[in-house]
Amino acid sequence: MSKLEDYIITIPDFPEPGIMFRDVTGVLDSPEGLRLAIDELVGLLDGLDFDVIAGAEARGFIFGMPVAYKLGKKFVPIRKKGKLPRETVEKTYDLEYGTATIEIHKDAIKPGDRVVVVDDLIATGGTMKASAELIEELGGKVSKMIFLIELEGLEGRKKLEGYDVASVVKYSGK
Repeated sequence: MSKLEDYIITIPDFPEPGIMFRDVTGVLDSPEGLRLAIDELVGLLDGLDFDVIAGAEARGFIFGMPVAYKLGKKFVPIRKKGKLPRETVEKTYDLEYGTATIEIHKDAIKPGDRVVVVDDLIATGGTMKASAELIEELGGKVSKMIFLIELEGLEGRKKLEGYDVASVVKYSGK
């Protein structure tokens, strides 16, 4: 296999009828797939000057950490509420059915830090919008948001208007 799409497993009707679930564990199952994924994500940052990689729990950790390592950048986790031990700032945002709260250590981002946010998938954009707001609240600037997969049918880019958004693989549906 030579394309990242070859490693993404599509599971029809999960978690409900009509949904085409894009499973990234096929990427993780293969050393070649994982290497390709990280190289492609790093390629999206070619020529960009930035200071920090931030990743949203949990798959943003999986893909953000090796990108940070490869580029020699610090990594900042964006976690679900109650998971970080030091003083945090938090943001609550809407989900399809209910709300979620994410947080970041208050001292993780310094004023003026240029931050790249990494996640495995952009769907509706809610988590990334909340992540960007946390970074900005701490005085950071979101330089770019990068994703392994984009579900174009869910129009997450609309919620992230004004941000530089890039993805490796795009699917036209939901």
